[in-house]
Amino acid sequence: MRIIPAIDIIEGKCVRLSKGDYSTQKMYNENPLEVAKSFEAHGITHLHLVDLDGAKSQHIVNYKVLEELASKTSLHIDFGGGLKSDEDLKISFNSGAQQITGGSIAVKDRPTFLKWLKRYGAEKIILGADAMNEKIAVSGWQEGSDIELVPFIREYRQRGIKYVICTDINKDGMLQGPSVDLYQKILEDKANEETAIDSNRISEAGSNDLSLIASGGVTTMDDIVTLRDLGCEGAILGKAIYENKINLKELEAFILNI
Repeated sequence: MRIIPAIDIIEGKCVRLSKGDYSTQKMYNENPLEVAKSFEAHGITHLHLVDLDGAKSQHIVNYKVLEELASKTSLHIDFGGGLKSDEDLKISFNSGAQQITGGSIAVKDRPTFLKWLKRYGAEKIILGADAMNEKIAVSGWQEGSDIELVPFIREYRQRGIKYVICTDINKDGMLQGPSVDLYQKILEDKANEETAIDSNRISEAGSNDLSLIASGGVTTMDDIVTLRDLGCEGAILGKAIYENKINLKELEAFILNI
């Protein structure tokens, strides 16, 4: 299972929120590059970089931070936050992102998101499925919806999405453990679908290739082991690292023993 630390950016600085609430902002480091280099030094190869200013303003903002991290580390960076246009995507990839995460746009502008998926491929486009009480939330988590999470993921999986980052907003930044039951529902839905359709259709839909990345609430190394054993392909960690609930040496040992 991939270990994917998160760096959330506001005004070029590394911060964390609780439940996506901007009023809970806590700044951990004024230098995101310093943080990224510390991850890299402990054997971490992937980074989840979120432009919180972009999420709020509905267009890319902190691409200079992305550019610096991509050019001065070897981390594989997935980048998200407010990506809404072809130009946003172009800037992201030109600034060094290996993948982008689309959340709100996958709800509000499905044709554009599907166009990106077709143009760039399933290895480049990640579905951000952020949920409150198992219903999709958008616009930097400031806006709810009536869209059920599991069918939402299933539909995009059938359209060829491979990578899904699923965040339970109620858990995010709370250091109370991840939503194991929720991730189990998603993985069981995938398994149930695969038994219901023939192998040719599975191949066409890409259902066999779902990589579920858990995000929100990861607090201990036991949480990471639980998510791995459940079948999650990756786990995103944020506040647990910054609050030293999980230290980088522990993560390094876990990565070496995978």
